Amino acid sequence: MALKLTINTSSPPLGVLLTAAHVKDIVQVSVAEGKDTQLHVSDSVQFNDVNSISRYLARLAPTLGLYGANMMEQTEVDHWLEFSARCLCGQIILSKALGELHKALSLRTFLVGHTLTLADLSVWGALKGHAGWPSQGESFSHINRWFSFLSTQVPFTAVGNAYASKKAPLSKSSSDEKKQDVGKFVDLPGAEMGKVVVRFPPEASGYLHIGHAKAALLNQHYQITFKGKLIMRFDDTNPEKEKEDFEKVILEDVAMLQIHPDQFTYTSDHFTTIMGFAEQMLRDGKAYIDNTPPEQMKLEREQRTESTCRNNTLEQNMKMWSEMKAGTVTGQTCCMRAKIDMNSNNGCMRDPTLYRCKNTPHPRTGSSYKVYPTYDFACPIVDSLEDVTHALRTTEYHDRDEQFYWIIDALGLRKPHIWEYARLNLNNTVLSKRKLTWFVDQGFVDGWDDPRFPTVRGVLRRGMTVEGLKQFISAQGGSRSVVNMEWDKIWAFNKKIIDPVAPRYTALSSSYVVPVSVSEATEEMKEVAKHPKNAEVGMKEVWYGPRVLVEGADAETFSEGEMVTFINWGNLIITKINKGADAKVVSLEARLNLENKDYKKTTKITWLADTNSAPLLPTVCITYLPLISKAVITKDDDFKEYINKNSKLEEKMLGDPCLQGLKKGDIIQLQRRGFYICDQPYEPVSPNSCKESPCVLLYIPDGHTKEMPTAGSKDKSKSQASSKAPAKAASPSTPAPGPTAAPTSGSDLFSSIVAQGEAVRQLKVAKAPKDEVDKAVQQLLSLKAQFKQQAGTDYKPGMAPPTSDPAPPPTSTDSTSCPFTQVSEQGELVRKLKAEKAPKDQIDVAVKKLLALKAEFKKLTGQDYKPGMAPSAPASSSPSSPATSSSSSCTSSGLYERVSQQGETVRKLKSEKAPKDQVDAAVKQLLALKAEYKQVTGQEYKPGAPLVQKACAPIQNSPSSACDATGLYQKVSEQGEVVRKLKVEKASKDQVDAAVKQLLALKTEFKQQTGQDYKPGLQAPGSQAQTKSSTPAEELSSQITQQGERVRRLKSEKAPKDQIDEAVKTLLDLKSKYKTLTGQEYQPVAAAGATGGEDKNRKERENKSEKQGGGGGAGKKGKGDKANQGKVASGGAGGPGDGQGPKKQTRLGLEAKKEENLADWYSQVITKAEMIEYYDVSGCYVLRPWSYSIWEAIQAFFDREIRKLGVENCYFPMFVSQAALEKEKSHIEDFAPEVAWVTRSGKTELAEPIAVRPTSETVMYPAFAKWVQSHRDLPIKVNQWCNVVRWEFKHPQPFLRTREFLWQEGHTAFATKEEAEEEVLQILDLYARVYEELMAIPVVKGRKTEKEKFAGGDYTTTVEAYISASGRAIQGATSHHLGQNFAKMFEITFEDPKKPGEKQLAFQNSWGLTTRTIGVLTMVHGDNMGLVLPPRVACQQVVVIPCGLTVSLPEQEKEAVLAQCSKYVNKLQEAGVRVKPDLRDNYSPGWKFNHWELKGVPIRLEVGPKDMQQRQCVAVRRDTGAKVTIPEAEVEKRLVAMLEDIQNSLFKKASDDLKRNMVPADTMEQFQKELEQNKIVQIPFCGGIDCEDWIKKTTAKDQDLEPGAPSMGAKSLCIPFSPLKTLQPGQMCVSGKEPAKYYTLFGRSY
Repeated sequence: MALKLTINTSSPPLGVLLTAAHVKDIVQVSVAEGKDTQLHVSDSVQFNDVNSISRYLARLAPTLGLYGANMMEQTEVDHWLEFSARCLCGQIILSKALGELHKALSLRTFLVGHTLTLADLSVWGALKGHAGWPSQGESFSHINRWFSFLSTQVPFTAVGNAYASKKAPLSKSSSDEKKQDVGKFVDLPGAEMGKVVVRFPPEASGYLHIGHAKAALLNQHYQITFKGKLIMRFDDTNPEKEKEDFEKVILEDVAMLQIHPDQFTYTSDHFTTIMGFAEQMLRDGKAYIDNTPPEQMKLEREQRTESTCRNNTLEQNMKMWSEMKAGTVTGQTCCMRAKIDMNSNNGCMRDPTLYRCKNTPHPRTGSSYKVYPTYDFACPIVDSLEDVTHALRTTEYHDRDEQFYWIIDALGLRKPHIWEYARLNLNNTVLSKRKLTWFVDQGFVDGWDDPRFPTVRGVLRRGMTVEGLKQFISAQGGSRSVVNMEWDKIWAFNKKIIDPVAPRYTALSSSYVVPVSVSEATEEMKEVAKHPKNAEVGMKEVWYGPRVLVEGADAETFSEGEMVTFINWGNLIITKINKGADAKVVSLEARLNLENKDYKKTTKITWLADTNSAPLLPTVCITYLPLISKAVITKDDDFKEYINKNSKLEEKMLGDPCLQGLKKGDIIQLQRRGFYICDQPYEPVSPNSCKESPCVLLYIPDGHTKEMPTAGSKDKSKSQASSKAPAKAASPSTPAPGPTAAPTSGSDLFSSIVAQGEAVRQLKVAKAPKDEVDKAVQQLLSLKAQFKQQAGTDYKPGMAPPTSDPAPPPTSTDSTSCPFTQVSEQGELVRKLKAEKAPKDQIDVAVKKLLALKAEFKKLTGQDYKPGMAPSAPASSSPSSPATSSSSSCTSSGLYERVSQQGETVRKLKSEKAPKDQVDAAVKQLLALKAEYKQVTGQEYKPGAPLVQKACAPIQNSPSSACDATGLYQKVSEQGEVVRKLKVEKASKDQVDAAVKQLLALKTEFKQQTGQDYKPGLQAPGSQAQTKSSTPAEELSSQITQQGERVRRLKSEKAPKDQIDEAVKTLLDLKSKYKTLTGQEYQPVAAAGATGGEDKNRKERENKSEKQGGGGGAGKKGKGDKANQGKVASGGAGGPGDGQGPKKQTRLGLEAKKEENLADWYSQVITKAEMIEYYDVSGCYVLRPWSYSIWEAIQAFFDREIRKLGVENCYFPMFVSQAALEKEKSHIEDFAPEVAWVTRSGKTELAEPIAVRPTSETVMYPAFAKWVQSHRDLPIKVNQWCNVVRWEFKHPQPFLRTREFLWQEGHTAFATKEEAEEEVLQILDLYARVYEELMAIPVVKGRKTEKEKFAGGDYTTTVEAYISASGRAIQGATSHHLGQNFAKMFEITFEDPKKPGEKQLAFQNSWGLTTRTIGVLTMVHGDNMGLVLPPRVACQQVVVIPCGLTVSLPEQEKEAVLAQCSKYVNKLQEAGVRVKPDLRDNYSPGWKFNHWELKGVPIRLEVGPKDMQQRQCVAVRRDTGAKVTIPEAEVEKRLVAMLEDIQNSLFKKASDDLKRNMVPADTMEQFQKELEQNKIVQIPFCGGIDCEDWIKKTTAKDQDLEPGAPSMGAKSLCIPFSPLKTLQPGQMCVSGKEPAKYYTLFGRSY
C-alpha cells in the first residue's frame, strides 16, 4: 500500500517527516510539497492532523516500537504528542514548557522507555523548527544533551537540513518581547546563511587584552548567527615583533574566552603568493622601489611631494627589489611603495609602503625571506585568498579602507566586505601593546597577567569571569560610536555573575581588633549557609565561644546597654566598654539576647570567635587602583607622566578559618567589604622557610562608585540623637533667592559644602600636593562645623538642602539669580556633557548639582520644576500679591512652553535613534515655533532665559477650594491604600471591585476640582497658595511615597530582579534619610478603616519583601547527621542574615555531572579528591599523595614482575645532546614539535642547545654500544622510573595529556629476533595485568597500524582501554619491537659466535607505562559522588568513622567509641588491610562521609554507641553504596572478602561496558552510525596510511566532547589479537578501494 504525504512548505511538520523517514523501509510513503499537510491513504481515508499522521505511520510499522511497547508507553507518547502541539508549536515564549521537558529528561536518554518513539520525534521536530529554541534553550542542559544526541542521527540530520530552514519565522509582538541587556548587532551587508567567513587576525606581539576580546567575540557572533566560518589568523608580517611564546598564550586566551575558530592560519603561509603579487604590481607599473630616507619620506608625504624614485624604470625597480630580497646593505635602505596618488586628501593613499627589508629571522620561515609585506598590503590579499566574505575592522582603520580596496582592484582579486565597529576604549588604562610591554619591561607590574592590566589574563586574575566579560562585550554590540568607558560598567556585569554564587566569609582588619567577652556562651561549632540566598553554594562552619573579636572601628560606635546584631549569631547586649589611656576601646563585655529576634533597628557587625579549636587565618587583602591617574590619555599626553606608583594597597587581616579551604581562583565575598578572588591559597608552615604563607585575596570591583560599608561606617541613629537641638523651624514666608556675600544661611552653607567637597575630590584625582589637599579638607571641615551649628544636624551627602532664613526681595534682575534659569541652564549643561560623551565623574557632578537646584526650586515655588513650564516668580508670602498680565505676555508664555516641549520631543527622537524623516519633521516644527516666538517677543528663544514680558500671574485658588482639593487628595490616597490592602490579602472580587470603583470616582472628582490628574506623592495644587514651603521631612515623605509606588509597580509587572533590587535599595535609602532627619521611622498613610495592628502587619510584610540582606529570623534546620540532630545551643547559628535553607549540595561535593559535562566533572574529581594541585606552568601539575600512592602501587607490582624476567633498574640523565637526539631521523621527526630545549645558562647562551628527554632511546643507546662487545654481553635488560617532558600545546589535561609526566621505560637488547619478540608480548601481558588485576579495567591487546606505530620501530603492540562517559578510547601502555634500526644508528653490534669476525646488529625493544593510568582509572570507575578506587590500588582501603558523639553523650561513652575504632584499626592492619581512622572532632560524621566518598575509599566503617551495645559495626561499600551490618568478631574476615568482591565487581562492570560498546561493522555507513553512538568499532581495513587519513577526515566532528579540545575523527587504535569477527576471503576495506588485511579497532581517542 503506497501512501502519499503532502507537506505545507511554509511550515513543514518535522515530526511527521521524521516518522516517515524511520518507517520508509517497511511502509512506502511518497513525500510531495503543497499548501496543506495531509496523508492520503485512500479516497475515503485522509489525515490532516500531524499527530494523527504520525500515529498512523507508526502503527503500520509496529516492530519499530515508535508508538511504545505497551499501553502505558502509548499513553506517555500521546502526552508528548499533545505537548509538542500545544506547548511548543506556535508559542513564542518557551520557558515554562522547556522547564517541564528539562525535568523529564534529567534521568532519561529518551522521553518514553529505552528506545526512540514518536515522543522524541515530535518534540525534537517542534524544537528544531522553532526560531526561539536556540536562544531560549541555552540553560537547559538535559534538553541540549538529548537534542544534540538526536541531531547526530542520520534521519534527524537529513530532515533537519532539508526542511528546518523553510520553517516560517514566528512573529513577535512588542508586548511579548523582553528587553535584554544586549547591544545592537547590525546585519552584515550581503551576508548569506552558511556562506559567511570572518577572521580574527591578532599579532603575536603581546597578550590579548579586552579590546581584542571584543574583536574575537564579535567575529564569533557573526560566525554563529550566519552558521559560517571563523578563521583565526596570526598576522606575522613583522619578524621583529613576533614571538612564538605569544602565539601560544594567545591560543590559550582564545580558549579561555570559549571561542572555537574553525581554522587556524598564518599570514606567512602566503608569503610566496604575496611576493608574487608584489612583483606583478612592479611589472604593471603600480608600485616602485624607493630608497628615500624615512624622515624625508615622511616629510614628502606630509607635503604631498612625489619621490624621485617614483618614475624609476622597471629595470631599476627590479634591480633594487633584488637587493631587498637578498637583504644587502643597499636593500635594507629600500622599500616597495604603491603608486597611487600623492595629492590625495587621504594620507593612506599617498603611496603607502607595501614591503620592507628586514634581516631578522622569522619564527616560522626562518631566514627564507629578507623582505616582508606590511599588514595593510598582506591583509586584503590574504582575506581574498582565504575566502573571507566580511572583514570586521575598527573605525580607526576607516581611512585605510580605500587603500584596502585599491589593492584588491589593482590585483584583480575577489572583494570582501569591510564592516566597521568601534574599538573598546577604557579610562585610566592603555590598550597599546607597545605601552603595555613597557610597563612589563620596566617592572611596574608583575607580568602580563597583572590584575591592573586590561589583558584578558589580567582581568580574569582580578576576578572577572569569562561569562561576565562575554556579557559585557555582548552588551556593546556592533556600535560604531567611539566612546571612552569607565571600568565600573564591565565590573557591574561581572557582579551579576558572581553575586548569586559567591560564598560569604568574614575577615577583620588586624590593625585594630577588640576582644568581646561573652561569659555565658559555650564553645561550639555550627554549620550555616555560605550564601544567604543560595543554599546550593553549601554550608560553612561558624565557631561560637566565650571570647570573640570585633573590629575596633565597630567597637568605637557602641554604647553600654546597646543591642548589637552579630551576623550569623544573633542579638547581644553590650554591658561594659573598657577604654585605655588613649580613649581607644580595649575590650568589651556582652551578654546573649538571642531570644530577641528584632534585628531592624540594630547595628549589624561581623565578628570571629577567638578559639584554639579554629585558629584565625592570616590573610592579606589587596586592592588595586588604576595604573594611569588620568582618565583619558590623548595623543599629546605622555602616559609616563600619569603613572600611579601607589596603585597596590595591602591590608593585613584575620580571616575566617574556612578561608583555609580556598583554592586559587575561588571567588568569595567578605561580608561588609566586597568581593574577592583568591590569588594565593593559604599554606601552612613550610619545613624549608619555617614560615606560613597567608591567604592572599584580591579585591574585585563591583561597578559601584560608593565604597562597600566597612567596619564602623554604618551610620547609627541612636536615641540620644533625638535629644539634640532640633532643626530650625521653616520660615513663615517663602524666601526669595538673592546673592549673599558670605555663606551665612543654611542653604548657602549647604551649597558651599557641596562645592568645597567637589574641590577636594578634584585635588585628590589630580594628585595635588598634600598641603593643598589638607588645606582644602580643613576648609571643608570648617564649613561642615558651621552647618551643624546653624542647622542642628550633621551634613550628609545627598540630604535635601535646609530651608533658608528669610531674605530681602532681590534687587537685581540678573538672570543667574533666578532659580528657574539656574535649573534650565544646568539641565542644558548636563545634556551637553552627555552628548559630548564626557567622563562619567563630570556628568555625575553636574547631575548632582541639577538635582540640588531642582530641590531648591521646589522649596521656593512650591511645585516641581518641569522643562517647558513658564518661568515665574516664586510664590509670594502674601496671598494678595498683584497679578498684572497682558495678552502678549500670556501668548509669549504659551509659545515658550511649546518651544520647550518641542525641543524635548526632538531630543527624545534623537536619543531613541528614530528614523531620519521623523527627526527632520520634528526639527522643522521646532524651527517654525522658534520663528513665531521671535516674532511675538522680538528676541531669540534661549532655553532657560527669562521672558522680556512678565509672565502671567498664577491663578490664586480660594481658601475653600484649596481645602477641598487637599481633602480630596487625602481621600484618594487613603482609598488607594485600601485597594492595595484588599489585593494583598486576596479579598473577594466584589470587595475589590467596589473599592476600585470608589477610588476612580474620587480621582474623577479630584480632576474636576483641580484641573489635573491625581498623581501619588504629589502635593495637591490647591494647597500651594495657602501652605508654606514644604519642609525637608515632607519632601522626603513625598519621595518615599513615590518610590514605594514604583517598587509596587515593578513587582506587579514582574520586572527583572536587578531593577526591583535597585528600586528597593533607593526606597530604603530614602527611609533611612527620613529617620535621620526626623528621629522616627517613616509611617505610610494608614488605610481607611485599618487598625494600627493591621497596618503594622502590612508594613512588616513590606519590609520583609524589601530587605536585601541582614535581618530576618533563623532559617529552617536542614537534616543533619547523628552528631547534629536535636542539638540546641545557647548561641545558635540561626541568627540574622544567615538565610539558612534546607541543606542541599555543598561545594565539598561535585557540582558537575559525569554524564552532562565530563570535562568539568573530571576537573572537579581530581582536585576535590585531593589528587592534583594546579601549577603555574601550564600543562604541569602537582601529584598529591592520594594519586601518587596509586602510582606507587602500580610501580610495586610492575617492578616485582619485571625483576622476575631479569630486568634491572637504572637511571640515565634527563638531558640529551642535539646530535644524539637527531641521530635517528624518523624517530625525532615524530617528537620534534614536543621537544623542550635548554638554550641558556643564567644569562649566557649555550654553545649548543640541549634537549630535555621526550623519551630515552637516544640517551641510553650510546651506552649500550659501549657495553655490548660480544654475544656474551647480551641480553641487556634495563628499566628506569623517571619523568619525561613533551611540550605539547594541544589541550593539556591532568594525567591524560601533560607536558611532564612520570613513567617507566624499559629498554632491552637481544642477540636474536625471536628472543626480542617473545619479550614484547611478555611485557604486554604484564601491562594488561596492571590494568585488569590492579585497576579493574579491561583492555584490548593488539598491534598498532603503520601510521600509529612508534617512530623508528618495526612494530608496536598496545593495550587500549575504553571510557564510556566520553565514548573515547585511550592508549594504556605500549611495548615496541625496534628491530635493528636503532642498533644500526648507534652501532650496537656484537661478534657472531657462529661466524667469527663478523659483526651482528642487536635486536631491541622498548616499553613504557605512564601516570596516564591514574586518569584512566578516574574516568572509568568514577561516579557523580567522586572517585571510586579499586581496593588493590587504593591508598586506604577502609576508613573508620566514629558516629553519634553528641554533646549530651557522656565522656566515658565517647572514649569507649574511640577505643573501639582503634581496636578495629589494629585488627584490620594485622589482616593486611590498609586502614585509617578519622577521629577529627572538628568535622561532623556527615562531612566525613562525603569527604571519603569523594576520595573513593572502597569501604567506610561506621562505629557508634548503639553499634557497640549490639557488638557490631556498619560497613558501607563505595562502589554500590550498600550498607552491611557486621558482627564485631567477623570484621576482619568479612571486610577482606568484601574488598575482593568490590575489586571483582568493578572489573565486571567495566568489562560489560566494554563489551556493549565495542562492536564490529563492515560498511562505512554502519561504522559511522556506531561511532556516533560513542562506540569503538572493529572494521575491515587495508592498513594503508592514506586510507587511515581518509577515515579520520571523514569521521571528524565539528566539535569535540570537551571545551577547548581539538576536533578529531576516528583513528586506528589497534589490530586486535582477538578480533570480534573473522575476515572473509575477498572482503574489502571499508573505504571500498583496497582488499582488507585484518579487522582493526577504530574510535575517537584521547
